[in-house]
Parts: sequence; structure tokens; C-alpha cells
Amino acid sequence: MRTISGPVKYGISAWLAAMAMLHFYFTIGGYPEPLKLASLHLMLAVPPIFLLYPAGKGSPEDRPSILDWCLAVLAFLPSLYIYLNTDRVYDHSPYIDPLTTTEVVLGTLMVLLVLEAVRRSLSVVLSLLVSLVILYMFICDLLPGIWYYRDLPYTQVIDILYLMNGSGLYGTLTGISATIVATFLIFGAFLQTSGMGNLFMNLGTFVAGRYTGGPAKVVVVESGLFGMTSGSSVANVVVTGAVTIPEMKRMGFSPAMAGGIEAAASVGGLIMPPIMGAAAFVMAEMISVPYVDIVAAAAIGAALYYLGVFCSVHFMAKKLGIKALPKEEIATFRDVLKDIHFAIPLIVLMVLMSQRYSPYFSAFWATIAVFICSWLRKHSRMGWRKVLDAFVDAGATICIIAVAVAAAGMITAGLTNTGLLLAFTGIIKLLAGNSLLLLVLLVAVSCLFLGMGVPTTPAYIITAAIGAPLIAEHGGASLIAIHLFVLYFAVMADATPPVAAASYAAAAIAKANPLATGAWAFRMAAGGFITGIAFIYEPALTLDGTLYEIITATMAVSAGIILISMAYVGYSSRPLPMWLRVPLFAIGVACALWHTTPEILRGIVGYSIFIALLLLPMPGTKETRPAIN
Repeated sequence: MRTISGPVKYGISAWLAAMAMLHFYFTIGGYPEPLKLASLHLMLAVPPIFLLYPAGKGSPEDRPSILDWCLAVLAFLPSLYIYLNTDRVYDHSPYIDPLTTTEVVLGTLMVLLVLEAVRRSLSVVLSLLVSLVILYMFICDLLPGIWYYRDLPYTQVIDILYLMNGSGLYGTLTGISATIVATFLIFGAFLQTSGMGNLFMNLGTFVAGRYTGGPAKVVVVESGLFGMTSGSSVANVVVTGAVTIPEMKRMGFSPAMAGGIEAAASVGGLIMPPIMGAAAFVMAEMISVPYVDIVAAAAIGAALYYLGVFCSVHFMAKKLGIKALPKEEIATFRDVLKDIHFAIPLIVLMVLMSQRYSPYFSAFWATIAVFICSWLRKHSRMGWRKVLDAFVDAGATICIIAVAVAAAGMITAGLTNTGLLLAFTGIIKLLAGNSLLLLVLLVAVSCLFLGMGVPTTPAYIITAAIGAPLIAEHGGASLIAIHLFVLYFAVMADATPPVAAASYAAAAIAKANPLATGAWAFRMAAGGFITGIAFIYEPALTLDGTLYEIITATMAVSAGIILISMAYVGYSSRPLPMWLRVPLFAIGVACALWHTTPEILRGIVGYSIFIALLLLPMPGTKETRPAIN
């Protein structure tokens, strides 16, 4: 992002703040009709991207170029046409009514500008993926077998992507971005600007700083808390990692390991209730399930994910002999209480949503609660400048999410209208046969592949369209469980080599090799992979079962995650020999995922082995005193 100053900065900031304020007003004043809302959303969100993000290395970093200004103006026009001509779009019959020359030009322009905006602000990979789908639409009549589709004239391609009602650039996905996602981004911006990060930092050191491997355990707590408000794993890494990664290095963790721990902890923020990331809001709309139900269903899974990261950090710290934080660096209970008033907005949010108020209504009043609560203490008061900064930050994030979702809308429109979606599902179904496990693994790999360099939200949208219906055909798993499984693997892609945005950001801060950092993040995030698959086989993890079933399922999966962490770290209370680590890993997987065996039995076996490894001496290793911190 550019570092802009002077009048241009104030002008762009005013635009972003006004856009965020308008979206905030809609939450309480009522939304326009869907097509007007979607077009207004992109009309306001796409132009700033060209002013904020340089085109390349040769583009000025302190100001927009003349070309950037031209592109920003051009990006305004196609959406303005849709906004002023909604009746034309509603009355238009795709494939039948011809497009005017103006519509073909504006549609072409909008597609190209969104591709460029995505390339600049998000990911070259996502831009190329959209381009590949569009290219397929032009050549699909030349391809053999399941890849064949009838010839699509140029005007019909533009029709599908630009003018077709409910699809493409101005379809349902963009509407979700303009409503529930934008509202919660504003809420998150207010939380961050208000200084709630101080509460998370102090709470992290208070809870975990006094134990073995203190800095790394603080990272786990802080990143989970901060990540649920930031909505971005990379933003989480940059904000918390700037402090925690150097501290971990100072205490004895290698640069790649410190970056991997930060990356693994940061991606978990996107699955951390009560806010989670933008993809969770999209999920609520896609499967028509109240967001509060998704939050409740995701709670145990998030706890299991962070259990895995926490255990990995603990055993690694024990192995390396890394101690707790110095006493003077650990926050006291009094330090935590200084900012405890910021817990009130989260309580307001959860109470309103638990009472089945709409997410927009709940987020609106939770945001108002942030402002009110900030005035309870002198050091946290939000004056007009902080409020304006919050709206500016929210506006900048809304722009990024908007172009990401618009890109995903073009991909899904292309896949759906050409039948390519059926081709992909057919290939996966053919490879999986009648095996649910193989199907689950293929969809998981697809999530990781699509998530390489692609933001979580579009990666989730695309993979959910391809894989979720196939898993649903097998029965047994609920829609929430299936979509949480897809979401987990879309999130894990941010920490999985070879292309992992969160790991690359952490590596830059740690001054480490990106691939080595990604490898460590992958290992630390193992609990997420296990939990994601367990959603399909253990409905109780999503609170779909009796209290006994929920407890035993959680017990079995948590035991498996702990054993897996022990196995790949190679340490319990003492080093573990290699001959033990491989079977230990297999037993951990069995405890977590061998669903044909009763959960209570798997849990008892897993925890019995865990306790035995802590208390009993290992052949070939020196006897040490067991230590559990």
C-alpha cells in the first residue's frame, strides 16, 4: 500500500470514511434493493484500490500516477451504469436479449479493472485464476470430453460476468460483502482503533507468559484474540508478529520456527468465535443458517485448533529448554483490568445475536457500544479523530474484500454457466468412488490448492461450490459441519507451503526462509487439519448431539491432537525416540478420526498414553523429572 500524504491523502480518507459510514447507516436505516446495493458497493469500493496500491515496482509509492487516477475514474462508471439502469438488468433475458455497445464496453472495462484491482491489492494468483476461467469460457467449444461446452460469443461472456442478474460481479456474493461483511469489518475496525489490542496483549502475557516457552504461548493467546477482530491472517501476523516474533527469537526459537508459530496462531483467528472472518458471514448466507448458529458450531473446533498450536509450542519449548517470560514483562491482573471494559461490546454482540437479532443490527449496536465503552476510561476515549480513523480503516478493508468477492463471483458465474462446475465435481466423484474418506481428502486437497495465494473468502466460496454438495450426497454430516470443514482447509491454506501468505509475512518479519517458515507453520497447525476432517465424522463437535456425545467426541479428538503434537515435536517430558514417534503419530490420528470406534474408548486410550509418556522413563533417554506447565 502507498504511503500518501497531503491533500490526496485527505481526499482518499474522506472517500473511504464516507463509504464506511454509508454502509454503517444502511445497517440501521435499511438497505437499498439488492442490485442497487451491489452496484453502489463496487462503485465506491473499486476506485480507491488504484489510488492506494501501486501497479508495480516502477509506480510511485507516495502518490497515485496519472494512469491510476484514470483507472479510478473508469472503475466508477460501469457500476454507475448498473445503479442507474437496474430496471434494464431486471428485464434483461440472458442469452436472448442483445447487449448494447455501451454495455459491452462497460462490462469489458469492469472485468479488466477488477482483475487489475485484485492483482494489485490481493494476489496475482487469484487474478490469474479468474483469467483462466474467463479464457475457458472463450475456448470451451474447442475442448474434448467433459471440458466441452457450446460456443459462447463475446457478448454472452460479458453478459454472464457483468449484466446477468444475481450472478457475476453484482450477484449474491457482492451483496453479502456489502451487508454483513462490511458491517462486521466496521465493528472490527472500531475494536482495533479503540485500543482493544492492549487488552489482548496484556491478557496474553497474564495467561501464558509465566509458563515454559512464554513468548510463543503469548502469541497463541494474542493472535487468537486479535485475529477474530482483524479478519485477516496476514494483518494478524503483521500487527502481533512485529512484537512477538523478535521476542521469540530473543528467547531461543529459531527465526523460521518463530515465524511459523506466529503464522499458525494468526490463521486461527479466522475461525475464532465470536466474530471469525468474512468467509463465515458468507457461509451463513450461502447455507441460510443464522450466523449465531455457525459461531456456536465453530466454538469447539476453534478450541481444538488452538489446543494443537499450544501443545506444539509447549513441547517444542520444553525440547529447546526455553523458559518463561521475565517477570517484569508479564502483565498483572491490574493491567488487564485497565482495559477490561472493552469486553462489554463483545458481550453486547453475543447477547443480541443469541436473541436472534439480525447480524447487522447486532453489529451496529456492538459498534456503538465500543464507542460508549471507550469513554469509561480516560486513556481509551475515542474522540472524533479516532472515530474517523476507524471508519477510514474499515473503508480500506471493505475495498479489499469487495474486489476479492467480486472476483469469486466471476469465477462461480463462469463455472456455473458453462457446466465446468459439474465437470470438476464429476472428476472428484469419479476419483473418490464410494469412499467418503477419499472424497473428504480430495476436497481438502482442493481447498489447499485453491487457497495457495488466494484469500480465504474466495477460496472458501469456490471450493464450497465444488466439494460441499458432493459430501452432502453421502449424508451423515450436517451442512454446517461440511462448510466448516471446507472453511478450515481454506483457512489452513494461508499457512501451507509452497504459497502461504501468512507464512510469507511472518518470514519477512523473522528474516527467515519463507518455505522453512511455512513448513513450521504447517506442523504447528496440524490440529486444524485434524479438526477439519473430524467435523465430517463427529457431528457432536458442532454441538449436534447430546452432552455426553459432545464431551466424548471432544475428548477423543483432543487426545489425538495432543499425541500428534508430541509425535512430530519428539518430546513429552523428555525426548522421544524415533521408533516411538511414528506409531505415536498413527495412534493420534486413530484417536481423532477412527469414527467406527466409540469416542469414549478413543479418548481414554489417547489420554492414558499421554499420561504414560509424561510419567514413565523412555528407553534410550535420560530420566528427567516430569514437568507440565
